[in-house]
Amino acid sequence: MDEEDGAWFRQKKFGYGAGWPIAWQGWLVLALYIGTAMIAALLWESQDDVYEMAAVILFIGATIALIAVSRAKTRGGWRWRP
Repeated sequence: MDEEDGAWFRQKKFGYGAGWPIAWQGWLVLALYIGTAMIAALLWESQDDVYEMAAVILFIGATIALIAVSRAKTRGGWRWRP
């Protein structure tokens, strides 16, 4: 990291949102999200209504958590960059 600002993700060059992780914590968050998405996909494949609903809830919850963490830990914050 260039600065010790506590950022885990870099800002995007263009557009809105976070870019790739720049700290090990950001990579861990991204890996946990991918792992959770894979577990949700396995639950979805069960073809059982209860497991499918659990998969949807798990995936949506993980996505909301990823967005919240990346928004809070992005260097420079989230704003539109033309």
